[in-house]
Amino acid sequence: MTTVTEAPPAPARPARPRVAAGVVLALLALVPLLVPANVADMLTRVLAFALLAIGLDLLTGVAGMASLGQAAPFGAGAYTAALLAKHATTVGPVQLVAAALAGGLLAAAVGWLLVRARGTYFLMLTLAVAEIVHELAGRWEGLTGGTNGLAGVPPVSLYPGGPPVRLAGVLYWYVLAAVLVCAGALWVVSRSAFGRTLRGVRDNEERMRSLGYRTFVPRYTVFCIAGAAAGAAGSLWVAQARFVSPADLGFEVSAMALLAVVIGGRGSLWGAALGAAVVVLVRDELSPQLGGRGPLVLGLVFVAAVYLLPRGFAGTRLPWSRDEPAP
Repeated sequence: MTTVTEAPPAPARPARPRVAAGVVLALLALVPLLVPANVADMLTRVLAFALLAIGLDLLTGVAGMASLGQAAPFGAGAYTAALLAKHATTVGPVQLVAAALAGGLLAAAVGWLLVRARGTYFLMLTLAVAEIVHELAGRWEGLTGGTNGLAGVPPVSLYPGGPPVRLAGVLYWYVLAAVLVCAGALWVVSRSAFGRTLRGVRDNEERMRSLGYRTFVPRYTVFCIAGAAAGAAGSLWVAQARFVSPADLGFEVSAMALLAVVIGGRGSLWGAALGAAVVVLVRDELSPQLGGRGPLVLGLVFVAAVYLLPRGFAGTRLPWSRDEPAP
């Protein structure tokens, strides 16, 4: 008589990651109540730049398409938000959606050709497009203000007819909510069947083609999604700075975003956010105290991350960590 052995139940997922995430979110929500206004302003910039890095990580880490051109949709979103604030509406969510559309449309316009390239060719083409957009922003004085940029951008309001948001803490909460919504959407994309397709194309494009996938479509789609995320980040950046110039479309923005992805760990969206925090803190806060040597410190951090943490901060094994898909 054959004895049927029941399979052991699947182990329950540990609750520690969810608890840790809840603690982090609670601390982020309490920031305006715990720190002075200037620190809240700085952390608002960190959040906006983190969204740019998360969108780039979806493109670079998940899809395997390293880009040096994310400053272009970031700047397009920033200028869209600034122009809307000066001439149409100060409602922050409206500016956010419009900026995301502007970044996505710019990515869609140039991506149709760019995503056909691979590797270093794709990297250099994205850089070339970003430099063209940067030059255009500097010369189109009637729209962008030229090299002087657009100053005096009105503060955002949270709803039509609402009062302008002038308190640093309230603005921080608005940017935090927007980043959580956008980053959550990007996380869902990375964990979906589409995200698995992107990883398949990244790891073995020829095999995906042999299985019947049109690899151009997911590559083009994720390029547009990353552009929309960059545009949304540009809107949040302007909401805090209330100023935008061609420097926001420069090479440094793209390079710093890619550096944040490498430091944080490719393929891990929360790692990209952590890398963005390191980059902004070193560049904006630590550099003035070191006599402008922030880029040197960032270079040393990058070298240390490459040699000591090949998978970035996200690759550090924590007691409650779960395996991330390999980049």
